[in-house]
Amino acid sequence: MKQLKIGRFPALDYACSEALNTLCTNLSYCGREVRSILFTSRYEQEGKSGIAMNVMRTLAGYGKRVLLVDADLRCSTLARRYRFTYAQRENAGLAQHLAGMCELQDVVYRTNLPGAFILPAGHEVLNSMQLLASYRYGEMMDALRDEFDIVLVDSPPAGLIVDAIEIARYCDGVVIVVEYNRGRVQDVADVAANLAKTGCKVLGAVMNGVNLKSFRNRKYYYRSERYSAYYHHYGGTDAHAEPEAKDK
Repeated sequence: MKQLKIGRFPALDYACSEALNTLCTNLSYCGREVRSILFTSRYEQEGKSGIAMNVMRTLAGYGKRVLLVDADLRCSTLARRYRFTYAQRENAGLAQHLAGMCELQDVVYRTNLPGAFILPAGHEVLNSMQLLASYRYGEMMDALRDEFDIVLVDSPPAGLIVDAIEIARYCDGVVIVVEYNRGRVQDVADVAANLAKTGCKVLGAVMNGVNLKSFRNRKYYYRSERYSAYYHHYGGTDAHAEPEAKDK
């Protein structure tokens, strides 16, 4: 299997780590039949890609064999943001596989995180819907479910282009990432309704970009006698540290 190194993975503070642990635990309660999960959003720059990457890292840390599929064929930023470095000179991704240029085993990469694998987007394309709607995408998802414990899919925003709706047809469930205090509730409801029409189960939403300073109980994580020792043990340095900067 080909190798890929993730060169940059920002550390999370205690509150963010606990939130991710809670999210991954909740996903495990969705049932054994939910093994392929789509991450999307209403707008761009709401943090869905960062959450998908951190869910992959967290689940792999639990001993799961996890694959992240970068299905944003139009404007992927994962490779640049997380500084992917390929061991082989020739590298391909999802676009090349769906175009029939290479086999599935040629585009799945083992990362430097034990248990974590990535299928990168490959070359950016303008006709992404033509590729995503092909029979090869459905066949690929079936094969990946057989090989991995969990398959995570990062898609473009569902409220901007139709790619995410097409991708949802081949996923067991979808998580909608919503940036705090942005947009209208109805916009998110419309996205959820459109995704549900595909037969993909809407598992819930994740609110991202929350400023803990704005909540009265913010000190619960950092100051309580029960948890303060854990916070300092796991690397916390500032009780009022801002959440990690979002990516798309």
